[in-house]
Amino acid sequence: MRFQPIELKFNVVRRGECWLRMQGMPARLLQAGDCFVVSRTPFILASGVDVEAVNAADVFAFDGASATFGVGEDVELLGGSVSLSGPGATELLEVLPASLIIRAETAGASSFGWLLDELGREWPSHQAGSQAMCNDLLRLIFIHALRHHINSADAEQLAWLGGLREPAIAGVLRAIHAAPEKPWRLTQMAEIACMSRSGFAALFKTCMGVAPVEYATRWRMRVAAFRLRNGRDTVATVAASLGYLSDAAFGAAFRRVHGISPGHYRRDPFL
Repeated sequence: MRFQPIELKFNVVRRGECWLRMQGMPARLLQAGDCFVVSRTPFILASGVDVEAVNAADVFAFDGASATFGVGEDVELLGGSVSLSGPGATELLEVLPASLIIRAETAGASSFGWLLDELGREWPSHQAGSQAMCNDLLRLIFIHALRHHINSADAEQLAWLGGLREPAIAGVLRAIHAAPEKPWRLTQMAEIACMSRSGFAALFKTCMGVAPVEYATRWRMRVAAFRLRNGRDTVATVAASLGYLSDAAFGAAFRRVHGISPGHYRRDPFL
């Protein structure tokens, strides 16, 4: 079957085996207990490397949340999908690999599979709170997969996610993300990291690709863009909520990061 994920699609092979095929990449055999995540990339699940695929949307259109397809050796998969929202959603999707496989024998695969099993039990149950349970399980599945990627990938594959492997940098990132309205200075951030200013600045730029103060400004402007696009607050209200004393200063910072004025960004849904 051919899948066209909009954002993130994940599955666990519960029984049997199948091939994961993606354009420009070698086919990979998936066996019972293996889990995988695909990010915004079309893929095929098939019984062989050359088997012709049908569109999954056509199969599931008749069977809803579950479907049985084809003949031959049984293979059973359980999966779900996640859509991200928030200030850093686009940036996160851009640095995730097209596919991530968690083999059954690797640490963490059993937890990933357990979460998907719980999702499979909750989804059709229609018990009180089942929708909330499913939403929380989907979030946990994504976080678990993201942690596996951060902990197992090479540094060059992680881009700015590599900063989360450095405890000092991770602590500063949490502080910035929790309080984007603060006028973050290098001294404050170095104190949180328990490092000298020069040492912290060098490590931060190595991990994140930008200087600490520049990152804080960019994050603040991502938060601003998200609020402008998804909320009802005026430009002035968003500016004040992020610590700016004047609309002009906020507008200048927004244009420097996004290349467009806050008002124009809010009015144009295609930007």
